[in-house]
Amino acid sequence: QVRLVESGGGLVQAGGSLRLSCAASGSIFSVNAMAWYRQAPGKQRALVARIVTGETTNYADSVRGRFTISRDNAKNTVYLQMNSLTPEDTAVYYCYARMKTGPYEYDYWGQGTQVTVSS
Repeated sequence: QVRLVESGGGLVQAGGSLRLSCAASGSIFSVNAMAWYRQAPGKQRALVARIVTGETTNYADSVRGRFTISRDNAKNTVYLQMNSLTPEDTAVYYCYARMKTGPYEYDYWGQGTQVTVSS
């Protein structure tokens, strides 16, 4: 069974930092894109950052310069380093990966991890 397991969420004061991790496990042939999304109460899930094969990265305007996405291909793990956090960053953060786990590529989601930033 293929799974994405997130860790690293929690409560932090404004201006602080957190590092999220997401590890993919199971029968995985290859990993294409990996990304982090977030969903705040009453809002739609939105892309935070994405990293694809070749290490190309994309960021939402609201986090560019504060967040850094990276991946360890040997461990099928993606990270999100979040600095200078503000209360507006409070949300459930979801890991996403597009992986080849059979004859085709499929989209996978983690269970989500809560990030709460207090003012």
